[in-house]
Amino acid sequence: MIVRGRVQRFGADINTDYIIAAQHKAASLDVARMARHTFEDIDPGFVDRVQAGDVVVAGPNFGCGSSRETAPRVLQACGISAVVAPTYGRIFFRNAINVGLPVIECDTTGIEQDDVIEIDVEHGRVTVEERGLQRTATPLPDVMRALLEAGGLANYLRRHGDLVLPSSDRINN
Repeated sequence: MIVRGRVQRFGADINTDYIIAAQHKAASLDVARMARHTFEDIDPGFVDRVQAGDVVVAGPNFGCGSSRETAPRVLQACGISAVVAPTYGRIFFRNAINVGLPVIECDTTGIEQDDVIEIDVEHGRVTVEERGLQRTATPLPDVMRALLEAGGLANYLRRHGDLVLPSSDRINN
C-alpha cells in the first residue's frame, strides 16, 4: 500500500479532544457533521484547508487521551489518508487500524506543512522527495496491513467471515 499526499503538520501531544472536542462528539452521531469541527480548538482553519488525500504529520504522542473511535473517523471524514508520528496513544493507534486509517511510526523531524509525502506502508518507508528525506518507519505487522487493505476491521470481517488472521496467502484471497 502506497499513500501519497500533502502534509498537514501538527506538534507533539495532540490528544483526541484536540482532534474532535467532546462537545461535538456529544452533539451528533453524524461523523461528517462532527468532522466540520476537526482540530477546531488548535487549528481553526484546518477544515477549510484540508483536501482529500492529505496526510497528518505530527510530533510524538499523537492521539493520546480518550479512547473513542471518533477521532480517527473524523480524520477520515476530512479526507486524511494517513497519519505519521513518532509515537501514538495506543488506543488511538488501535482504533485507527480498526477503522482503516494507516498510522505510521517514524521520525517526523524536517517534514513541514504542505510538503508532499509518500508512505510505503508495506516496506516501512516515508519519503519527502523535495527535501531529500527518506525515513524508515516501524513496519506494520501483516495482520494490521490486512485490516488496512480491507478498509478496517468491520470490512475485514464482512469479507472473510471471521477473524482468523491471515497467513500471507490468505490475505490475497
